[in-house]
Amino acid sequence: MQHISIRGADRMKSIILGSILAVSLLALIITLFRKRIGLSVFTSIGIHLVLAAAGIYVVNYSGWITGMYIPLNPATIGTVTVLGLPGLGLLLGLKISLFG
Repeated sequence: MQHISIRGADRMKSIILGSILAVSLLALIITLFRKRIGLSVFTSIGIHLVLAAAGIYVVNYSGWITGMYIPLNPATIGTVTVLGLPGLGLLLGLKISLFG
């Protein structure tokens, strides 16, 4: 029976994870070049992310609701990206109802 040291196991784990990442990246690149709509999807998602961050920034620093601050983190930006302006209203409603 062969004994693998902890350091060897960590190295093997990183090699496996690295190869999975490389194969996934290669599959993504192939998909993008085969279908022309691939790049437009990423552009659309990027625009939505920027607009979501800008919307949260406007609410935080405009003084529209005094004393209200929504942090810019992946959860809040993701909520506003997926739900749009109703997502921003949802975050404001949760902030008001939970934290006063």
